[in-house]
Amino acid sequence: MRRGTAESGTVRVCAVIPARGGSKGLPRKNLRLLGGQTLIERAVRSVADAVDLVVVSTDDLDIAAVARQQGVMVVGRPAELAGDTASSESALLHALEQLAGDGIRPEVLVFVQATSPFIHTTDVARAVEAVESGAADVAFSVASSHTHLWCEGPEGAEAVNHDMTQRQRRQDRRPEFVETGAFYAMNTERFVEHGHRFFGHVRLIHVDPFDALEIDDEHDLRRAELIEQQRATMSPIVTIPARAVVTDFDGVHTNDSVVVDQRGVESVSVSRSDGMGVARLRRAGIPFLILSTETNDVVTARAAKLGVDVVSGCDDKLAALQAWAESRHLDLADIAYLGNDINDVECLRAVGWGVAVADARAEAINASSHVLRRPGGSGAVRELADRVLAGSVVSENHLSPTRRA
Repeated sequence: MRRGTAESGTVRVCAVIPARGGSKGLPRKNLRLLGGQTLIERAVRSVADAVDLVVVSTDDLDIAAVARQQGVMVVGRPAELAGDTASSESALLHALEQLAGDGIRPEVLVFVQATSPFIHTTDVARAVEAVESGAADVAFSVASSHTHLWCEGPEGAEAVNHDMTQRQRRQDRRPEFVETGAFYAMNTERFVEHGHRFFGHVRLIHVDPFDALEIDDEHDLRRAELIEQQRATMSPIVTIPARAVVTDFDGVHTNDSVVVDQRGVESVSVSRSDGMGVARLRRAGIPFLILSTETNDVVTARAAKLGVDVVSGCDDKLAALQAWAESRHLDLADIAYLGNDINDVECLRAVGWGVAVADARAEAINASSHVLRRPGGSGAVRELADRVLAGSVVSENHLSPTRRA
């Protein structure tokens, strides 16, 4: 666990994993194995480092035994709260009542579903931080979606989230996101007040669509097994087979902060790992451009150090991007653009792969098709470089690339 303990009374963040024994779609699903671990074990391990205390709420003795083997607290779930019609909220409220009886009153509650087997601790930590900091009352996992939805109407098929008479390009549609069901971080006091997982200011925590799988039946479990097998034999990252990379500077190569000395001279901190990623792209013959609105000499100095193209002091980033692409005989659809703020939105939407750093502004994330796991200044450029290089290998092997349609 990350900080406090139940014994010391310093539990600020508590994760509750409701796991009843009954399931019609996939019998005993919380005890089914994936990658040599039960789904309960995977859930506990995915969240443990992001919270102070993990609690499993269950009506099942076998699930309770597995949970205790993981060293977590078990709350017995009453039969009336474990039926097919019982809500997850009822189990969460019951668990909080039991914890309060032991003097444990967490400020943040994280609801975790064991049926989502590919939860990443870093994603949960981002949700926790959003609620702990007061930036949100609720933060939950979503994955970007460009699916055209339909429903059966009284007179035939009806379009749900699009105009059937005007087929828009993917990049021209309003970004939409699917609730993955994996985790929800909530202000505990307000959750108890409302009795529901959505209230107040709600924030989306973007996760990799590759991880957005919820297991409800045997078919879902087979899919999860195939993904797990693939991860055991190759890199789990989503590849981006772009032919060129363009990045913003502040908030991407840096953590978006500067140090000013007594003479007014600004300096920034960059990642050596990012430098290695750029070097690998150059060796692979993949063009790289740093595109920045800043006029600070540090931008051109960093570009010179990396040996890449640079445009700084730029008022119209999209025009500069288009001009650079033309000079390199590149189509915008073949470019990956990495940004973090509202002045990157036009470029993110214009290219084939719009990519946002993990701590990007919501506007940039909403305009992107991919969200990295690393924040700006802490390996985000390296992560993108690795994905592009992996995508180049995939393309050469004639496998299906991941890109905009």
